[in-house]
Amino acid sequence: QVQLVESGGGLVQPGGSLRLSCTASGTIEHIQIMGWYRQAPGRQRVLVAVFTHGSNGGSTNYSNSVKGRFTLSRDSAKNTVNLQMDSLEPEDTAVYYCHADGIVTPHRYEYDLWGQGIQVTVSS
Repeated sequence: QVQLVESGGGLVQPGGSLRLSCTASGTIEHIQIMGWYRQAPGRQRVLVAVFTHGSNGGSTNYSNSVKGRFTLSRDSAKNTVNLQMDSLEPEDTAVYYCHADGIVTPHRYEYDLWGQGIQVTVSS
């Protein structure tokens, strides 16, 4: 069974940077969608950034609140996505969740997988 393993996160001052990584474990042939969501206390989980495969290679979408500050990159060979977060603001404080969908393995198709979540705190 495929699992999403997250790393990175922690405490950073406003204006600082952090990098999150997420790797899908197991023997994987293809991942259609992979990215990050976040959930602040008392709020719903929302999209941060996501990569979607397409006929033209694929595209990356960002929430308006992080455009220009966050960068999603991926290593397809390692089934990994990284989220580089720069110019962090206190409003970025949340639990960040890795998400993957449309995962093809030799024996099954998996969808709507979530990581365990990782805390990011931006505070002085």
